[in-house]
This record gives sequence, structure tokens and C-alpha cells, in this order.
Amino acid sequence: MHRPLVLAAAAALLCAGCSTADPGNRDKPAATSQSESSSDSRSAVRAAVAALREDSAGLRQKVELEGEGQVYGLTVTGGFDFAADKGHLAVDLPGGAIDHSDQVFADGKIYISGAQGIDEDAWGAMPRDRAEAHYLLRAPLNDPEHVLQQIAAMRKISREGEENIQGVRAVRYRGILDHRTVTLRMASDVRTKMNQARDTLGSDLPVFADAWVDGRGRLVQTRLSVNMSGMRSTVTMVLSDIGEPVRVTVPRAADTVPVTEVGGILNG
Repeated sequence: MHRPLVLAAAAALLCAGCSTADPGNRDKPAATSQSESSSDSRSAVRAAVAALREDSAGLRQKVELEGEGQVYGLTVTGGFDFAADKGHLAVDLPGGAIDHSDQVFADGKIYISGAQGIDEDAWGAMPRDRAEAHYLLRAPLNDPEHVLQQIAAMRKISREGEENIQGVRAVRYRGILDHRTVTLRMASDVRTKMNQARDTLGSDLPVFADAWVDGRGRLVQTRLSVNMSGMRSTVTMVLSDIGEPVRVTVPRAADTVPVTEVGGILNG
């Protein structure tokens, strides 16, 4: 079986498994810090997200799915000018049937190459606000702004101490995401499964969010994670070169074709 098919099946199992999850098979909630209140922690995270939205950064995202003794993963790398709403991403899944995709964000659109149904020399183009997420913890077409929106909506945040991130000391904050935030911009069929899982559990799914903020108030790393029924999914985004210019080359109109939906594990 091709690796993407295995990964897609595992991702589907992650959602389906939620309905039979043992409530005890979850990560533990973060302990409340005595040195910094939840309100202070929430303010620190939101301020860091707000600052990044007015800036630019390089990013590297690692998506890992673990289950039945196997770990599957893909990487998303590139640069994003959040203030100008433009950026470029390269998505890679080594050994996959489709192992690479490029994505360009500009002018309110997302341009996609290397996706099923799009010719090799062409780019698919769709409105950015029409892109949807098809897997738990994935952003629509890997849009990093979506991740920032979820991180800013963290609840019950606590300060977890300091860690070294890329040679920089940063405070780690941990919180949870509510159901509305988890299902933000999900495709309707996936949202239905998530709603059913929540109803069966009788509570929101245990999705945790972490944000690392350095001494200058900059967001340097984020992580979303869920662990249920022996399936673990983790999405980590490392931010670097904050403030450095991001150059984006928009595909020529003659090389693009309009698309209304883009699927596949590479595209979230």
C-alpha cells in the first residue's frame, strides 16, 4: 500500500476512533502555574500572535500521525508575510504517490501545484476563504494564518516554564481548544464526524495547544496535539527569521486553472 493511503486511512481512524475512546487515554491537562495567572498567560499568547500577524517569518511545520507502532509524517516549509497576506509553502511526503506540492498565497487566492487533478505544468487557483480542512488538526491548504487563529483562541492557559527553541529561551504556554475552534473551517462531512464524536464522548475532544513566546514577546513555536484510542496526532510549527522580507512569485494567469476543491493528505 502506498504510504499516503496508509496515512489517510490512519487519519480517518483518528477521527473514527474518537467515538470509542477511553476517557482515560488522554494527555493530562496542564497544571496551573502559581507565578502567572491564566489571564496573564492568555494575554501573553494573544499579544504574541497579534504581533506576528503584523510581521513576516520563515516557517517549518511538521505533521506527525502515530498509531499501531507506526509514525507517518509530512513537512511544510516556506515563508509568510502575515501583514501582507502573502506567502509560499512547499509540502513534502517522502515516498508518497504524490510526494510534493507547492502553494502560493497572494491576492486573496491560493495557487496549488502537484495536486491530484491538476496538470503537471499548471497551477490550480481558488479563493483563500473557500479552502477547507479535511483532517483533524490540519489547516485548510496548510494556511499558517489558520493556525494562528486557533492558537489565539486557546483556553485555560497555563505557564509551563522555559525551554530552548532554536537556541532561544522561550516560555511555553499550554491550553486547550474548544470544539468550535477545532472544527473551524472543516469540510462538512468531517465536521459531522467530529460532532458525532463529541456527542458520544459527552465533552469536547481533548485537543491541546502549546505556544512558545521568547523574551521579546515573539511567537517562535506552536503545537497542536490530540491523543485518543492509541492514535496520536501532532502538528508543530517553528517560526524563524521573524521580520525578514518574504518574496512571493505569483503564477501567470495563463498557467492557472480555477478549482473549487483540493483534496489529498498534502493539502490538509
